Amino acid sequence: MIPVTAITQSLSGLAWRWRGGNMDLGHGNASALGGLDDLVDQLLLSRGVERTDLERHRRPTLRDFLPDPSIFRDMDNAAARLADAVTGGEAITVYGDYDVDGATSAALLIRFLRGLGVSARPYIPDRLLEGYGPSAEALVRLAREGAQLIVTVDCGAMAYEALGAAKAEGVDVIVVDHHKCAEELPPATALVNPNRLDESDEAASHGHMAAVGVAFLLAVATLRTLRERGFFASRRAPDLMALLDLVALGTVADVAQIRGLNRAYVAQGLKIMARRENVGLAALIDASRLKRAPTCSDLGFALGPRINAAGRIGDSGLGVRLLTTEDAEEARTIAAQLSELNDERRAIEQAVQEAAEAQVDAQHNRSVVVVHGSGWHPGVIGIVAGRIKEKTGKPTLVIAEDGDADGNGKGSGRSIAGVDLGAAIIAARAAGLLIAGGGHAMACGLTVAPDQLSRLTDWLEERLAREVANARRGQALLLDLSLAPGGLTPDLVEKLEGAGPFGIGWPGPRIAVGPVRLIKCDLVGADHVRMVAGGQDGRSFKAMAFRAAETEMGQALLHASRGRQLWLAGRAKIDDWGSRPAAELHVEDAAFAD
Repeated sequence: MIPVTAITQSLSGLAWRWRGGNMDLGHGNASALGGLDDLVDQLLLSRGVERTDLERHRRPTLRDFLPDPSIFRDMDNAAARLADAVTGGEAITVYGDYDVDGATSAALLIRFLRGLGVSARPYIPDRLLEGYGPSAEALVRLAREGAQLIVTVDCGAMAYEALGAAKAEGVDVIVVDHHKCAEELPPATALVNPNRLDESDEAASHGHMAAVGVAFLLAVATLRTLRERGFFASRRAPDLMALLDLVALGTVADVAQIRGLNRAYVAQGLKIMARRENVGLAALIDASRLKRAPTCSDLGFALGPRINAAGRIGDSGLGVRLLTTEDAEEARTIAAQLSELNDERRAIEQAVQEAAEAQVDAQHNRSVVVVHGSGWHPGVIGIVAGRIKEKTGKPTLVIAEDGDADGNGKGSGRSIAGVDLGAAIIAARAAGLLIAGGGHAMACGLTVAPDQLSRLTDWLEERLAREVANARRGQALLLDLSLAPGGLTPDLVEKLEGAGPFGIGWPGPRIAVGPVRLIKCDLVGADHVRMVAGGQDGRSFKAMAFRAAETEMGQALLHASRGRQLWLAGRAKIDDWGSRPAAELHVEDAAFAD
């Protein structure tokens, strides 16, 4: 029986390697490591934490991670202008993107301003009719309807024409964004974005923040400015910590890297969310059928998709309305609408997914997958791009050919670690291949004329082929821990979670359990593989490989593994369906041990 580190080709074709130190618990339980307490430190160290900085990362708090907002260019100008609007009683409009990050960013500023006695108006554009980002038409209309200050959130960094039109109309615009910027900036009153090319190294180190994290820093800076002006001499300042549930949701749902400040945002935000003080979020939790306080995973897979569904196929303003309402009945109604829209989104997504995957096999020699089709709903192409990227291990663009009113293609892309897709799309726009486009390293959006699709595909292939090859060359399944079945216990799962919250940039612990034989292995639903595995220590456990039935690994588990010894690798989770909690394994890979 071979040890996990000797596995050079698993059933998914990957080598298995240790992420950090070798934490092999052999045939014992977690006490073989000298106690579970050592495990969290090992997980932190393997994720790049310096030994001298362990204490700060064990319990990430804002006190330890929050930077001075003034390190960001234009932050003080933005805070001063927003404070002027508050004290001057100006009409403020918050213009957000239609996804979760945009909705939470807009809701955060609206709730913050409400705490200051100001009623700000939200504006979320229609995805299909208006497209991404602020349009000149919308900003001019808002100005003529009385807006004296417009704050764009999660959009605006590349909105040259729109901000120029707003400036000509005489309305001030503050841009709060996190998407990549070009060297030339649009004419905003202030543009706060850690990904500005002229940012200091300290500010740029926070470039992994979602827009909602940047919006929170603007609230911190504005509160400080108002306090310096004596605004709170006779009134109570709003509690910014109470807004961290929105920051956590937007950060996780936007797939921002959960490291540094973002870990503190999410860790503290989950605590606030558990208190259910935001009636909209409480209603969304109930509509998601969660019977416990949400976890980081729930934000990305249960709550976030429901808010996203509104912007993808429904009323784009529903998310902000839900997150800002104080009416419990209204919240329940909107949450139910979002759940219905999410079900509808799943059906639409499945149809586009099947059509897109039919094109993938013909591109097996390409480094960047680009699929496109007529009639594809632009609201689901980002999800489909993510799924194809996961299956192929390549950056993927999915383009709805007739995605806008002018017959242009609307595209969404998802990338792999080590390949900056957002920068490539900005460069493609500069090269005249795109009507519009932008994004960040791992995701992008674009608008392309029909006659440029072929040129864009070839251009991206030429630009990114080497990056993709380098990124894929070192691909391996990284493990944090190996153990026998008897070591897979609820106590172990609880201790592993102590190194969280986990997400992109701060991966959840992956363990290998074995050697085992499959006592039972069958299909559940359309494509999930369910297992019961037993080891030489006489202990057994349940395991599940989601969406794996048609993969090489899934087929091997179902048909080629009977009687053979295996190592199973994946995430340890709690199964609380029985009379008492038990640990189970969500399998991501497997390898024969004999």
